[in-house]
Amino acid sequence: MRTEHRYLFHDARDLTGVPAASVDLVVTSPPYPMIAMWDDLFGGLSDKVRGALDREDGPAAFAAMHAQLDPVWRGLYRALKPGGLACVNIGDATRTIGGDFRLYPNHARILNAALKIGFTVLPAVLWRKQTNAPNKFMGSGMLPAGAYVTLEHEYVLVLRKGSKREFRTPEDKARRRASALFWEERNVWFSDVWMDLKGARQNGLNPDVRKRSGAFPFDLAFRLVSMFSIQGDTVLDPFLGTGTTLVAALAAGRNSVGLEIDPGFGPVLENRVRDAAAWAGRCQEDRLKNHREFVRQREKAGKPCRHVNVPYGFPVVTRQETELYLNLLTAVDQTGAQTFQGIYDAHHVSEMRLF
Repeated sequence: MRTEHRYLFHDARDLTGVPAASVDLVVTSPPYPMIAMWDDLFGGLSDKVRGALDREDGPAAFAAMHAQLDPVWRGLYRALKPGGLACVNIGDATRTIGGDFRLYPNHARILNAALKIGFTVLPAVLWRKQTNAPNKFMGSGMLPAGAYVTLEHEYVLVLRKGSKREFRTPEDKARRRASALFWEERNVWFSDVWMDLKGARQNGLNPDVRKRSGAFPFDLAFRLVSMFSIQGDTVLDPFLGTGTTLVAALAAGRNSVGLEIDPGFGPVLENRVRDAAAWAGRCQEDRLKNHREFVRQREKAGKPCRHVNVPYGFPVVTRQETELYLNLLTAVDQTGAQTFQGIYDAHHVSEMRLF
């Protein structure tokens, strides 16, 4: 098995370089409006943003920043196939401007834009980010009523183009069965609250690039790719950044396309691609080890698994897991400028019997 990947240094507001109806899934996280680290980016795109910030008009700045993101959502709708999904990781913002503290509801503004475009909005994930903060209050602390709650979660919005995706051909149905999730993964991953994912560390980035990066963790991207696409699908990230979605697609056996407006991320992307096989190997090995432990604990509790996975020969809970198959990424070959190919060793994977 082989997968194709490419990334472009291009403005996400113009997705005409991505053919219409060519993408099965979008996994992305845009710059967050009203978060100070992205003020310069939005200000460089729009005089209205800069003017609103200069005169300390928070609501006007909020509106102007989202006006820069709206073309992206329209472009994603065009690029997605019918039934394709878009997963957008976004956090709301809290900020004091002109002496006025308030919440800027980024997730609600994006949902509103998506509905106007024609997206079907599906249930979202609430990502409860882990924090080491010793205190859980802001504002006036113990004195009512000037305190306000801390903002420790982000959203993963799930949007669909048109009706539910259909799998009609024998090939698509076989790819779907091979892409099945473990029963125990499904129970955790399809919960509407995720508390087991930590934020991404920005190790290895030079200080200038780190200031412009708000990468989500690899596990979040891999989880979404696995949940909402099948092997051989194409995944798009219009805000590629350090390349997390690209690496997740490689690990999961999907194709990918990425856009990034800042060429300064070039060396980081090259390093991530170079290390992708190691990341992918650890990810798939962890899935198999976790399943082994799950089966042991389940059998210890007197609840045997009643089915057997055919490729690996280990127990599984449901019939839908019997054809589950994990392609192991063994190499990534450069095929051109910012294009490369993932190579998978099916024979090696077929020998990884853990029971």
